[in-house]
Amino acid sequence: MNPSSITVAAIILAAGRATRMRDHGHKLLAKFDGVPLIRRTVSIAMASRSSSVTVVTGYRRDDIENSIDGMGAHIVHNPNFSVGIGSSIVAGFSGSHVKSAAGAIIMLADMPKLETEHLNRLIAVFRENNGRSIVRAVSGSSPGHPVILPSTFYERVIALNGDFGARQIMDKSKGDTIEVDIGNAAIRDVDTPEAIIAAGGLLDQEASQTEL
Repeated sequence: MNPSSITVAAIILAAGRATRMRDHGHKLLAKFDGVPLIRRTVSIAMASRSSSVTVVTGYRRDDIENSIDGMGAHIVHNPNFSVGIGSSIVAGFSGSHVKSAAGAIIMLADMPKLETEHLNRLIAVFRENNGRSIVRAVSGSSPGHPVILPSTFYERVIALNGDFGARQIMDKSKGDTIEVDIGNAAIRDVDTPEAIIAAGGLLDQEASQTEL
């Protein structure tokens, strides 16, 4: 099989409420590299070797979707986002462009250190193994994201519910998982105002005031 014919669809999970942000705005609207974090995340995915990009929205749907308007990503709204991340993963797998791919790379939207080259490394490893193994980003011995799931796991993904993510699938398939060390980018997310500032971001609330 020609490795380049093994397609990988990207799914970006951007539906969560992010309660740890308190009253400091939406973490995905915080500015990194001069743009909202969600737009930065979509940009690196669009520039990668993924065959398509799907963004799952939920909380503050309009603000998130407006931030990525015109980028060419598929948008899927998850009205049940408050149930947990499992419902957003299922929503992301609902499109035909995902179902027809040999694998799906699941990305969290709040990881500002991820770059296109990281995604391409994961996709390359997936293709080298003929699209048959789970490929997971790690930082040393710490598991992280993104994660690529082969199409053979799709039925198990659709069965996910509540706050259970892809980890429960991987825990049962450890022998089929290939780890790729991409350094701190695999584990650096921003769930709090302090984490956003430490990562070099500008809070949503501050960004709005600056633009006035």
